[in-house]
Amino acid sequence: MENAAAGARSAAEPIYLDHAATTPVRAEVGAVMAGCLADDFGNPSSGHRWGRRARARLEEARATLAAALGVEAGSVCFTRGGTESDNLAVLGSVRGLGGGGGGRSAHVVTSAVEHPAVEAAATQAVQEGARHTRVGFQGGEFDLDGLRAALRDRDRPAVVSCMWVNNETGLELPLAEIAAECGGHGVRLHSDAVQAVGKIPVSLAEVPVDLLTVTGHKICGPKGTGALIARSRRGIEPLHFGGGQEGGLRPGTEDVAGAAGLAEAVRLAVREAPAESRRLARLRDEVESRLIQGIPGARVNAGGLPRAPHILSLAIPGIDPDTLLAALDGEGIAVSGGSACASGSSSPSASLAALYPGDTAASLRLSFGRLNEAGQVDRIVVAVVEAVARIRSLWAT
Repeated sequence: MENAAAGARSAAEPIYLDHAATTPVRAEVGAVMAGCLADDFGNPSSGHRWGRRARARLEEARATLAAALGVEAGSVCFTRGGTESDNLAVLGSVRGLGGGGGGRSAHVVTSAVEHPAVEAAATQAVQEGARHTRVGFQGGEFDLDGLRAALRDRDRPAVVSCMWVNNETGLELPLAEIAAECGGHGVRLHSDAVQAVGKIPVSLAEVPVDLLTVTGHKICGPKGTGALIARSRRGIEPLHFGGGQEGGLRPGTEDVAGAAGLAEAVRLAVREAPAESRRLARLRDEVESRLIQGIPGARVNAGGLPRAPHILSLAIPGIDPDTLLAALDGEGIAVSGGSACASGSSSPSASLAALYPGDTAASLRLSFGRLNEAGQVDRIVVAVVEAVARIRSLWAT
């Protein structure tokens, strides 16, 4: 009876498959933050013992984060999240030109699959007089020739921004090749690595990115924490104004507990990445194989291309994505979705439109993490296959 009851409870337990959206805070991270909140509450800019203690914890966090990513501690600028870091990298670089400098117009180059934080920053730069060039894809491959053409433009880009791993599909962009092209033209390269850190190897020694965005809540750290790794701060204008904190690049009283939590989350994620990535890849591949077999007409978005191990994006024709998400939520399974035409809008998903022009199939994203295990696979597959079949049958009547 006890075994049967345990099995029933297990079957009824919710399954979280939205780790690419956010993750739970690890106990180790929470413990580090709690210590800061209780003992290191001083203002790091104050000269008394409480301030000095807070400053020491802040710099310890900076050193921990830097060591985990293999960079100098002085390159770490703490921010309030990935969006702010992306904005600072893109818009700060454009504004750093000082109105174009030497008659040169500001120019931003991005991939066609960037996160809205980068895309919106580039749009703002255009409103301030800059140009924006998007580099697309050919047959699923990043258009390196298009990047080369943009780099040779008469207005050399102030910054090129290409994410390391796409948040919708898990597609890995060819950062090594992109970095080589940008370096050869002396152009600053920024990469949003929010979905890459802790999932795939991220080495700035091997891939010389100039600016790198990381955040805490994608790797079991706290929300509202992030960092911009800047090899050089020259030519980057701050977005906020006030004090001189973070070398003047991000003024405002520092969140010591948040910085410490972020650093611990990055340290643990990077340390555990090799084993955890293999585990997630096995889970993802098993679910992927069985869903493709069980759902007629389904396609793996970015299938056959290099992908991070934690994201599975499926294109499923013949269904409404919102209905599918609601059906799965009713089964206790949390996923995310969308379509080539976003729900309630005629605007296409940038990532899917770039990879599959004209395609309108609904997109379902399952993103795996610490809350997932092999014992959940059967229930995931059955729930998704049955939900799709049920919705298709309703649409057919």
